[in-house]
Amino acid sequence: MDMFTQLDLFPQHLRGGVVAIGNFDGLHRGHQQLLNIARSIAEKSNKPWGILTFEPHPRSFFRPAEPVFRLTPQPLKMRLTKAFGAGFAVTLGFDHALADLEANNFIWQHLVQRLGVSHVVTGYDFHFGKGRKGGSENLREMGGTHHFDVTVVDQVSDDGDGRAPFSSSSIRSSLRRGHVRAAANELGYQWIVMGEVVPGDQRGRTIGFPTANIILDPGAEPFRGIYAVTARDAASSPETPCWQGAAYFGDRPTFDTKRTFLEVYLLDQTIDLYGKTLLVNFVDLIRPDKTFKGVDDLVVQMRADCEKVREVLAADVADAFPLRQLQAKGRI
Repeated sequence: MDMFTQLDLFPQHLRGGVVAIGNFDGLHRGHQQLLNIARSIAEKSNKPWGILTFEPHPRSFFRPAEPVFRLTPQPLKMRLTKAFGAGFAVTLGFDHALADLEANNFIWQHLVQRLGVSHVVTGYDFHFGKGRKGGSENLREMGGTHHFDVTVVDQVSDDGDGRAPFSSSSIRSSLRRGHVRAAANELGYQWIVMGEVVPGDQRGRTIGFPTANIILDPGAEPFRGIYAVTARDAASSPETPCWQGAAYFGDRPTFDTKRTFLEVYLLDQTIDLYGKTLLVNFVDLIRPDKTFKGVDDLVVQMRADCEKVREVLAADVADAFPLRQLQAKGRI
């Protein structure tokens, strides 16, 4: 997949393609519907297709003191986009100039002049341009003038059950409560954390549970506790199987660290992971975080947690969600 920013020259062979537009945080099942439609249109017309998205998240730009809980930070979002088969991804830097650009000028500059789109696919609730005044009507009007088609995708939810549409906000809410399976249902895949393993304080090694420490982006705030996870080296080949593990998200109340950690203990593995980038898939919550009287009590509980993790992972169904096969094959 070819990736571009607004500073990159967009190549002639990709002009005239089909473009899905959105923030796409999470690339959940609603977003996937947009991408599926864009791909279908492109295949029928033998055109390239891809996405147009934005960094940072507009909410982070307007309220920098309130970091957004990003479900898929930029590197992971690009990895997922590629897994869906997109041929290109264009990321526009969200800054004052873009925020102040009138909706029709945005369409003219970025969609018509730069990308030369033949078809635009967007969600019913996507707004853009100064004051977020632009929407589907602007796209249709400009499409008629500049000869590109527009498909607006209605809200997407589980068929026939009257539920609310899939949304990034709903998924964040589920993760904050530790409802990782509910989040996976909306995402269409298990929630993933992607990050570099950095040195910790080595405390886990002293009690027999060495962990890989990953720093999460500001704003990340899943429920604090112990999780059953699978993990693998992001640079590994598609044939490489995932490792099983127990992950901890919290601030180690037993040790009064007052710092937030994501720690992954790999079951039955002794691997030097420092400097490597891990993909960690969250399968289920095992228990909430809690304080123990001492290290001995903590170790007893951690052994019990690992046994529970084994049970959960043994029962996990490999094809429960549409993207799980992609995860298993290492394409994400």
